[in-house]
Amino acid sequence: MKKIYLFGLAAISLASCKSKITPETPVKGNADFTTYVSVGNSLTSGYADGTLYRSGQLNSYPSMLAEQFKMVGGGDFLQPLLPGDAGYPSPKRVLGYSTDCTGVTALGPVYYSGTMDTAGSSTNIGAQGPFNNVGVPGIRCIDFSIAGYGFFNPYAKRFYASPTTERPIDEALKKRATFFTLWIGANDVLGYATSGGSGIVNGYGQSDISPLSVFTATYNMVVDSMTAHGAKGVLINIPDITTIPFFTTIPAKGLVLRQGQADSLSAAYHPVGISFTAGANYFIIQDTTSPVGFRQMHAGEYILLTTPQDSLKCAGWGSLKPIPKQYVLSADEVANVQTATTNFNQAIATAAQAHGLPVVDMNSYIKTLVSGITFNGVNFSTTYVTGGAFSLDGVHLTPRGYALAANYILLTINNTYKSTIPMIDVNKYSGLRFP
Repeated sequence: MKKIYLFGLAAISLASCKSKITPETPVKGNADFTTYVSVGNSLTSGYADGTLYRSGQLNSYPSMLAEQFKMVGGGDFLQPLLPGDAGYPSPKRVLGYSTDCTGVTALGPVYYSGTMDTAGSSTNIGAQGPFNNVGVPGIRCIDFSIAGYGFFNPYAKRFYASPTTERPIDEALKKRATFFTLWIGANDVLGYATSGGSGIVNGYGQSDISPLSVFTATYNMVVDSMTAHGAKGVLINIPDITTIPFFTTIPAKGLVLRQGQADSLSAAYHPVGISFTAGANYFIIQDTTSPVGFRQMHAGEYILLTTPQDSLKCAGWGSLKPIPKQYVLSADEVANVQTATTNFNQAIATAAQAHGLPVVDMNSYIKTLVSGITFNGVNFSTTYVTGGAFSLDGVHLTPRGYALAANYILLTINNTYKSTIPMIDVNKYSGLRFP
């Protein structure tokens, strides 16, 4: 009897040809999971709620995968754990009550103010390694060949054995992997998007979109290095950032007006040809290319989650005053982001084909969360706070969200390497914690 795996983008389920009390023994197939190494950025490290903290690391998707791999011969999985849960280097966001500029008290994201168990967070723990999880928040693909990278990145500095001299790829190779996951590249475009397009295309700054040629060469170097001794693994591509809550929570057409307010604003903006109606209207935004320095937003443009809510509610932002440029992703900037994401994902696909490795299409999978999916009776979506998959920073996942990602990775592993590693029970992990 064989166990049949039924899977798709919108749902994950398991079935067998008949019921049995004792499950079929998992098999590793034609992969060796003895030494698993996870290479990546903040998503790999377990980053959530705007920072890194211990329970987030313990609930990282690589940690979940390592537990499943133990069923088929996987070994210990060592992570560079922080000492506490408050957040490093800044406090995490939690759900709490706060009062806005209108005097309304409501539940929403606030900074953690409990026990600050952060002593020793910046202490270098490289001597405790080498580590199996070498995910570094903030790292870009193009950073993997930079010697002394740990000097610039506090997360790398705390667990690289020689942070001022070694390259990120050197750290990834310290444990000779028999199996690896590689999820890098998102930060090569994300910094540009989260800064409202303040950087340039084909630049090297943190707010720039990385040059495609450098991205491609560095990505190939990383894959070459990880597979040099015969390791197998999976490559994970880059999600479309415009599907995540950081960009979709505040609607472009979020200026809701009563008739009198619409009439007053229409009169004020009449000289420049802008009018308003009762109901939902597009916000007014700063635009240095406009003759008057501002304009109304268009469909397909985005207000960033970092936009101060009190400024929208009480300071006239988006109505009497244009929303500043750094809080807006305009149509041309969206096009830059999506073009880069497509090009980077093509580079990942090409590298995968050249090395005989599968690609986990996380780009497509995250898009299915927009309309929502159901796992074991629980609904998940990209909706901020209530969707269950994304943490309070609007970019990174909750433990349940990371479990969904881990299961999707497992599907690719099982399908490619003929293994039968069981899926993770997503619902045993937590989502957002309500007070």
